[in-house]
Amino acid sequence: MKTEIISIGDELLIGQTINTNASWMGQELAKIGIKNNRTTTISDTEEEIKIALTRAEEYADLILITGGLGPTKDDITKKVLCDYFETELVLNEEVLLDIQEYFKLRNKPFLESNNQQAMLPEKCKVLRNKMGTASGMWFERNGKVFVSMPGVPYEMKHLMETGVFPKVRKKFGLQELAHRTILTHGIGESFLAEIILDWENRLRAANLEMAYLPSPGLVKLRVTSNQGDFKLVNTFCDELYSIIPEYIFGEGTITMQETLANLLLERNATLSLAESCTGGYASHLLTKIPGSSSFYEGSIVCYSYDIKEKELGVPKSTLLDKGAVSKEVVELLSEAIKNKYNTDYSIAISGIAGPSGGTEDKPVGTVWISARSNQQVVSRRFNFGNNRERNISQSALAGFNLLRQLILSEQSNP
Repeated sequence: MKTEIISIGDELLIGQTINTNASWMGQELAKIGIKNNRTTTISDTEEEIKIALTRAEEYADLILITGGLGPTKDDITKKVLCDYFETELVLNEEVLLDIQEYFKLRNKPFLESNNQQAMLPEKCKVLRNKMGTASGMWFERNGKVFVSMPGVPYEMKHLMETGVFPKVRKKFGLQELAHRTILTHGIGESFLAEIILDWENRLRAANLEMAYLPSPGLVKLRVTSNQGDFKLVNTFCDELYSIIPEYIFGEGTITMQETLANLLLERNATLSLAESCTGGYASHLLTKIPGSSSFYEGSIVCYSYDIKEKELGVPKSTLLDKGAVSKEVVELLSEAIKNKYNTDYSIAISGIAGPSGGTEDKPVGTVWISARSNQQVVSRRFNFGNNRERNISQSALAGFNLLRQLILSEQSNP
């Protein structure tokens, strides 16, 4: 079975919008045993859409299309689909009622142009969209399936999960896969592969598949049985906890900050942060978690020497003698913020994000992080390289992980 994703939108081609839809769809398709063979991004023109559809129909069994379903004149996907499948737009009364209710609930005026969203190709099977006004459309021809969905990510995901995946499973008779994803932090892909080489060889000999999915600071290990053998997958994944326990922080789709949040919530504990090079990014990740007010008290972005001194009491002499990026300073920061906000735990981060500011002793990417509890303080030096954005994101993750490890160590050695 071959699959192609067609993403429609000039904003994708010029880089104005990142094509997160195709990435998400590829990941989710893999979970149900479908490999995405090709992704095509095209402009909002009739010619380009028809060319892409023709090529996809020759190549793929399942064609997933996103974009171009809005109510404005530049959204032409429905019209092109009507031409391609030799049909016409007709008013769908049920969809019209859905759209009217959508605007009523949001206390927004219903415009004449919104009626166009209820005009749908007569030959398609309509996929009702409860998250927006653009319906999904399912077409079949010569054994091939075409599905057109809106480009708004949360609407597309809703349609995929509630309509597309169930119909695709039924249409193509897909066998359920058994898979499990182990999340690791603090070790590069090549080093990790070397440590688990024997385990990986045994896994593949047992007819399982394993994929490395790296991202800045993280490596995901996805183990899959195409025969749906959950017991075998679990046996091998459970082994990893004895091979690389210090690197595993979770499974599935959980984030590092969510893992830390769960530990804090289990203990009814609170957290505060002192952030320098991360500029509030770590706090931002925490406050994206629903219910974060239950454990997160607040932070101070102490970017300059003056703020470190005035707000958190770091002596000017220590800053000048040791430098802001030092063990001494981050430990003073973690102590000060913990005391200032009276929290159970604290994290302090200070580093050289780049691209300038580095020295021979402290090159760009050098970061000191301190995690503190009522019983102990743990501090570590990291070097994340010379990419500023990556340094910031990796510093936040490393801070969360350092505190996570501290909490677990206290749990093991009360």
